[in-house]
Amino acid sequence: MITEQTQLEAPLTLTDKQVFTEIWISPRKVFKFINDNHYDKYANVLLFFAGVSRAFDRASLKDMGDTMSLGTIIGVSIFVGGLLGWISFYFYAALVSWTGDWLKGKGDTRSILRVFAYAMLPAIFALVFLIPQISIYGIGMFQSDGDVTSAGLLANIFVYGSMICELVLGIWAMVLVVVGVSEVQKLSIGKAILNLLLPVLLFVPLIMLIALII
Repeated sequence: MITEQTQLEAPLTLTDKQVFTEIWISPRKVFKFINDNHYDKYANVLLFFAGVSRAFDRASLKDMGDTMSLGTIIGVSIFVGGLLGWISFYFYAALVSWTGDWLKGKGDTRSILRVFAYAMLPAIFALVFLIPQISIYGIGMFQSDGDVTSAGLLANIFVYGSMICELVLGIWAMVLVVVGVSEVQKLSIGKAILNLLLPVLLFVPLIMLIALII
């Protein structure tokens, strides 16, 4: 009886490989391990690449290729995007921790930052698909009037297929963020989603108002 109870209370242990593989299918278990063990081993590197991923997305959405060269976009996305991405994730984690107190949630800024780091794995993995896209279409990937249909049927099928994969990976990253915040802050899924939205709903309008006043 004592042996059985000890086994039930044994702490969860995962290898590095298991963290990176099982988070895709058993995220709550992995986030519990990350939170309980303060698993920071790759957090900073992941946050850097998550920032890079977001920077490339912004470059495409904002048609930065209309005013910048391809080399500049790549350089800015990697170096500036990686640095500012880490800072923005830290700031957002602090806000989520703060608003989480209103919902009786647990978890400090650092624990939530870990969630963001590992939850962004699918979005980071999506960078793999960006390499062939740029090699095929070049600066056109970041231009408002870029020609992304002239590379031939097979190339177009591959690129558009990779874009769909990127979309699916991005959605899965958001799911992992919600599950991770739910686990770390001990909140329901609904409250975790609300807590992720509260900083945006409260502070973005305030920042915009201050910017307009200035």
